[in-house]
Amino acid sequence: MSYSDKELGMGRRITRRDFMNGMAMTIASTAVGHTLHAQDSREPQNTPGYNPPAIEGLRGSHEGSYTVAHSVRDGSFWEHAGAAEATGESYDLVVVGCGISGLSAARFFLQSAGPRARVLILDPHDDFGGHAKRNEFKVDGTRMLGFGGTYAIESPKPYSPVAKQVVQDLGIDVESFSQVSDGKLFPSLGLEPKIFFDKETFGSDRLVVDPAPVWGGKAAAEAQSDAWRRFAADAPMTDKAKADYRRLHTSQVDFMPGMTSSEKKAKLARMSYANYLSDFCRADPQVIAVQQALPQPLYGLGIDAVSAQDAWGLGFAGFNGLNLAAGAGPGMGRDAIPNEEAEKYFFHFPDGNASIARLLVRSLIPEAVPGSNAQDIVTSQVKYDRLDRAGNAVRIRLSSTVVKVKHVGDPATASEVEVSYSQQGKLRRVRAGHCVLACWHTMIPYLTTELPDTQVEALRSSEKVPIVYTNVALRNWEAFVKLKAGSTYAPGSYFTNVSLDQRVSIGEYHATTRPEEPIVLTMHHFPGSPGLPARAQHRAGRAQLYGTPFATFERNIREQLARSLGSGGFDPAKDIAAITVNRWPHGYAYQYNSLWDPFWLEGGLQSCVEARKPFGRITIANADADAYAYTDCAIDQAHRAISELKVSQKA
Repeated sequence: MSYSDKELGMGRRITRRDFMNGMAMTIASTAVGHTLHAQDSREPQNTPGYNPPAIEGLRGSHEGSYTVAHSVRDGSFWEHAGAAEATGESYDLVVVGCGISGLSAARFFLQSAGPRARVLILDPHDDFGGHAKRNEFKVDGTRMLGFGGTYAIESPKPYSPVAKQVVQDLGIDVESFSQVSDGKLFPSLGLEPKIFFDKETFGSDRLVVDPAPVWGGKAAAEAQSDAWRRFAADAPMTDKAKADYRRLHTSQVDFMPGMTSSEKKAKLARMSYANYLSDFCRADPQVIAVQQALPQPLYGLGIDAVSAQDAWGLGFAGFNGLNLAAGAGPGMGRDAIPNEEAEKYFFHFPDGNASIARLLVRSLIPEAVPGSNAQDIVTSQVKYDRLDRAGNAVRIRLSSTVVKVKHVGDPATASEVEVSYSQQGKLRRVRAGHCVLACWHTMIPYLTTELPDTQVEALRSSEKVPIVYTNVALRNWEAFVKLKAGSTYAPGSYFTNVSLDQRVSIGEYHATTRPEEPIVLTMHHFPGSPGLPARAQHRAGRAQLYGTPFATFERNIREQLARSLGSGGFDPAKDIAAITVNRWPHGYAYQYNSLWDPFWLEGGLQSCVEARKPFGRITIANADADAYAYTDCAIDQAHRAISELKVSQKA
């Protein structure tokens, strides 16, 4: 079935408030040559009504946030930039990047240098937090939050003492999560994980129960048996494909007979999960198509580019009879190594880890984020005009793209670093005793010419994983209850993971609980080109995202929801109140993979270790620095970066 734009609700007017706020802040952060108003020289964040989380439409790496950086990368920026204007500002530390790693670096620096130290943080985006992005909605009088990036305090390995201490010092009680999260509501309404089979891939559109969800948890034996029965009756697959699918999940067949556990792991580490399913399990092609997108939430890749050993560690189907010994084999991805302690350390705010970023900013600039604890942070209104005041010990300057970082003199003996940045079409420079580059590894070689070739090569080997986190504000979720769909895995669709937002109530923020009330729906898209090596897929996906307008995202959202939920009465033209697409062409930090990174499999030097080496008064802090896309990594690497600086207490 095809839908017209009118049926889908395309082109519906947005409110004038959203339009004006969105336009003002987009203009404010655009490339060289544009300004907010002809007579207005104020920083964009100091304009009245400034509140980036409330902007709908295309967010994440929003338009204008990357234009200057791309011109620096392409070599065209300096053709017309001219000389940077000296601001006369001098700091003890300049941090490039205002994500969780950059904010943590500022915090650790103040702890080392003392509260009299002065810090400037620069970021090209119109909001702080990096990938820890917050989306705000107001639907029919109900205020709702969504996470536009980093989801939760979680990690496949235990948090380090350093990262745990930061979480504790910020007032977050991780063990209290069960008290603020309503994990019983959706099951009480009969909601369960579903699979959406699309007609382009499987011949017809069909929403079917997921009998063995990887991420949704296992049902009781009786319920699971019933789920398999319903799946067999409803799934648009051949009888052979259905039998193969169940066999993979339930049988004890050893598909690699005559080999020891170590030999099996070694072989699994060198083949993709797709190859394992086809060559060893002899699975029907439809089964492989159903499994294709399973690892995307962790790797941004399908099963064609993820090792079979990682698939085993993640609990994917087909390994029950292999009798593999517990424990990771060589080259196993850190995401795929189970750890009981790590699994228990989990906390999700309604806006994801944006609340952590807000707590960090509060600890650095208290007057900018009113409140006193990790409960009121959720509803606190950030005062952006207080982030960059001259009297602050820490200043945060948004919509400011750093274009050059260099020592004043010989890096081996220099006492200062000079940092040039572009804001509102003006090129300025400041000086500092130290600099932490808490930005992407791939950008660093374009900011400084002082690095050795080996380090430059290592930095450029870090390939960001492109992702799209979309939040759709719905007026109600009655169709989900009618269809008993709490989350949907859609392996052939544009958005492969769709789920109702977790019901979390903290402080004065109360999640809705009735199906007739508004709710936020999250939809995730992972662009790529299956069949290519991992890094090539990420580069191709990044190019796709930069070339995709909001209208394309919107139509895919509306049409996919209409096709998968229409039988339950869902009407995209009426039921969708707002859409925010968080586009991250440079998303997750690249994590090493035994299929594509020989040093990871064979035990050689990790390129991130070479890449993060300090030079002179400059150090590097970010998740790229340990090839690990988690918040604890961002905090740990910030701590390492500050420890590498020779910091003296300010008198």
